Amino acid sequence: MKHITFPFLALSVLAAACSAVPAPEACGPVPSSNQLKVQDMETYAFLHYSLNTYTDAEWGYGNESPEIFNPSNLDARQWARTCRAAGMKGIIFTAKHHCGFCMWPSAYTEFSVRNSPWKNGEGDVVKDLAEACREEGLRFAVYLSPWDRNHAAYGGPEYVEYFRNQLTELLSNYGDMFEVWFDGANGGNGWYGGADTVRRIDKDTYYGWDETYALARSLQKDIIVWGDSRFIADFRWIGNESGFAGEKNWSLLENGRRADMEELGHGLETGDRWVFPEVDVSIRPGWFYHEREDSLVKTLPELMAIYYKSVGRNSTLLLNFPIGRDGLIHPVDSARGAEFAATVAGVFAHNLAEGAKISADNVRGGSRRYAAGKAVDGRPDTYWATDDGVVSANMLMEFDAPTEFNRFVAGEYVALGQRVKDFALEALVDGEWVELNDISGTEDATTTIGRKRIIRFSTVKASALRFSILDSKACPLISNVGVYFSNEKVNL
Repeated sequence: MKHITFPFLALSVLAAACSAVPAPEACGPVPSSNQLKVQDMETYAFLHYSLNTYTDAEWGYGNESPEIFNPSNLDARQWARTCRAAGMKGIIFTAKHHCGFCMWPSAYTEFSVRNSPWKNGEGDVVKDLAEACREEGLRFAVYLSPWDRNHAAYGGPEYVEYFRNQLTELLSNYGDMFEVWFDGANGGNGWYGGADTVRRIDKDTYYGWDETYALARSLQKDIIVWGDSRFIADFRWIGNESGFAGEKNWSLLENGRRADMEELGHGLETGDRWVFPEVDVSIRPGWFYHEREDSLVKTLPELMAIYYKSVGRNSTLLLNFPIGRDGLIHPVDSARGAEFAATVAGVFAHNLAEGAKISADNVRGGSRRYAAGKAVDGRPDTYWATDDGVVSANMLMEFDAPTEFNRFVAGEYVALGQRVKDFALEALVDGEWVELNDISGTEDATTTIGRKRIIRFSTVKASALRFSILDSKACPLISNVGVYFSNEKVNL
């Protein structure tokens, strides 16, 4: 009997020892559960569609006629299928762009689909797409332009009430949403109900962002807010529309002041608020559909480079697909999106680290709960951790035989904060350690990690890989490590 029960006693003693090791405390600002959910999506789509599609413009003036909106084959389910096939986990739709035309039958204006010939004025594009997203298993969100070049009261207090009324319509009538996107373009020349003039506003104060954001959050429990007044938004513009984040990229900003362009691109190590970065870029040169751009859809190497420089640099990727004049996403865009998703899936299909012997020179309390192998167990809620005060440590991955690879992925357990400030990679090639440098070739290539960091380097055939945390704000928590081989061509 003793022979049978002893292993159970040993296991219980081991479990007690593991539980006795205290979990790490949070380091600095941490993300909300809503922020974490969106960061975990990694890639989601923008869909730009409005009167601009039919005037061949990027920004409408506000004097366009609703009569021009009459697509012959509008199919929101085609949009949703295309985005899902492109690897997108959700869709953000331009419910109202700067021209002020509403893609839903708003009760507060005549400038909407209700007064278009499409479906005899009975259509609702937002509703169609919300339903299509639910059918395809995608999350849904809306873009609502604060600037409205059509509305006569823009610039005065009456417009702010109108803006909030429309926000309430969108967030109350179309099911659950994960995000609301408020563009940073605000004020300037416009039609403004026939005034045909210029109106300037203070974009930090005019919209009463504190109250407006609070309204959005009260209407949608899972929502996060993107806005130009960045000190109270949940996430931030990366500072460009070219598809890349800074290699050094903190998910932090300083509360109470606007971030400058440097901080937008790289975040702020000493920031006191979690404001993670989002990279927005279009699959074409423009955001709206233009026939002249049918031959200018981004190539697969260009899209892969964007992926590495966005998702691979601690950001989410918001990839735009314009809707054509017929009401469909163009077949070239659809095919390129599917090719992109298939390539990403192929590159990261087989994690070579899972077959390696994993060890570390420091493990928190010597506990299996925080062992180096937790970084390759496929679970997002486990992680390798070091003892408190240990801010530099090494993880070693030893392969059974010399193995070819050229991609490395690491991710921190950011629920307890972003920590790593600098790291390095070395491969054991023919008995010698060789430093691996990102093919971008810049000094910041191996620096912060955040939720996900991808390093690309020339193919090596090595018997081991050493991942060294050189500096960290507190004991590092590494939840994900991956080693991969890719033969795809990437446009740098």
